Amino acid sequence: MTRRERPKLAVWKFASCDGCQLTLLNCEDELIPLAGEVQIAYFPEATRGVVDGPYDVSLVEGSITTPDDLERIQRVREVSRRLITIGACATAGGIQALRNFADVAEFRAVVYAHPEYVATLDRSTPIAAHVPVDFELRGCPVDRRQLLEVLAAELQGRTPRIPSHSVCVECKRRGNVCVTVAHGTPCLGPVTQAGCGALCPTFSRGCYGCFGPQDTPNTASIATRLGALGMSEPEVVRVFRTFNAASEAFLRESERHEEAGR
Repeated sequence: MTRRERPKLAVWKFASCDGCQLTLLNCEDELIPLAGEVQIAYFPEATRGVVDGPYDVSLVEGSITTPDDLERIQRVREVSRRLITIGACATAGGIQALRNFADVAEFRAVVYAHPEYVATLDRSTPIAAHVPVDFELRGCPVDRRQLLEVLAAELQGRTPRIPSHSVCVECKRRGNVCVTVAHGTPCLGPVTQAGCGALCPTFSRGCYGCFGPQDTPNTASIATRLGALGMSEPEVVRVFRTFNAASEAFLRESERHEEAGR
């Protein structure tokens, strides 16, 4: 009897901080069994060994920010049977998407002595803006349990069981007192997708929206509440322009308040 061929896993990096790749590396107890089920064929963060593609599953971290990125993501898509984006950078452009609201040429001229040597794009965009994506896993960084669930689902040929409801549901399950109702703390929990286990509200801090908008976000309502807590229009804009500034729901709401603040 021949040993079954293990599926090839590749992990790719674009513009990012590497936090989502580190989340995978931090799964010490699970990595050894995982290595027995898949062949880690390309993962520069973990090993110098490279096995040629095509690859059965590719995990992609990071956003598209340079002309080289535009070409490279096309090549990654061509050699990947399934392509999964992981993290806020890959799924929504990341914190670097703040460049989308500014003059990148001006920044480049201020920071670099020879800006003409720096090849960059005016916008930071998610992977799905350029190639077909089979699944998007949110978070800044992604949650290790959700990441393992996605990999397990790929191996088993099923749809990943990733929640799309809000962080408020996680707060209720943990028995947390609502930080906004009890303490008047600004919180994006009602419009943010679950996945972090309500980490910040558990320690009496408002949610920062790390996992991006949930499936039916009422951003106008939460923005009204933020205003009632004393936030100015520019402050509301900044609340929506963090890790997922370019996600559609947060983008629309920030632009609405930017216009109102003029």
